[in-house]
Amino acid sequence: MYDVVGVRFKKAGKIYYFDPGDLPILKNNFVIVETVRGVEYGQVVIGPKQVDENDVVLPLKKVLRIADQKDRMIVEENRTAAKEAYDVCSEKVTIHQLDMKLVDVEYTFDRNKIIFYFTADGRVDFRELVKDLAAIFRTRIELRQIGVRDEAKMLGGIGPCGRMLCCSTFLGDFEPVSIKMAKDQNLSLNPTKISGLCGRLMCCLKYENDEYESAKELLPDLGQWIETPGGSGKVVGLNILERVVQVEIPKLERVLEYTLDEIIKEGAVPVQSTD
Repeated sequence: MYDVVGVRFKKAGKIYYFDPGDLPILKNNFVIVETVRGVEYGQVVIGPKQVDENDVVLPLKKVLRIADQKDRMIVEENRTAAKEAYDVCSEKVTIHQLDMKLVDVEYTFDRNKIIFYFTADGRVDFRELVKDLAAIFRTRIELRQIGVRDEAKMLGGIGPCGRMLCCSTFLGDFEPVSIKMAKDQNLSLNPTKISGLCGRLMCCLKYENDEYESAKELLPDLGQWIETPGGSGKVVGLNILERVVQVEIPKLERVLEYTLDEIIKEGAVPVQSTD
């Protein structure tokens, strides 16, 4: 077991584990840590706890110290400098006529590196751009190409539901989303209705997917013939969330609704289809 704290460097960013050492670190403290990118400033979102060896990436890097007011001032200065760097880089992109869209700029806490995030349809030859930026800022330059989902996460915005984007407020990782999830939830398959601002399928399609999948395992299939309290009939509709089945009963010439419990109580044994 290892003593760790969970640190996040961006809002809704990934959580990384660090060794707190003997520091009296509490949840919501801001700390200075050493990462593969250099020295960084982050917030403790998971307080001190013990985790299994399989849950961490070894060797664990240590928390250098708890951040103070001076460190917070450095962060604000870096943010201001990043805005200026954004304007400079945008101008250089235009001069070099590069087919790329600058999304964000970020300084590492120790100013050892500037990271420029951009999107592009394909590969971009930005060697001359890097030379220009290195000559201006006199530090290491990294241009990182990101996808449209990452762009939406960085820029934020309001989704079709009227709320702030999930990816920019609380989703730490993007999970795979498929058109099958929309089909299982009986949603419109019109791409404009199930896509987010990024143009990809909305992340929220994943939220209730497990519930739908577990419910579908219990409910009969559409078109299946089953026994009901009103007699044998054909399943013509499903309300998956409420566990309600609509069954067409030929001898009654009616469509009746039954809850899953009622069907199970009746036996709900599939009968031979008359189709």
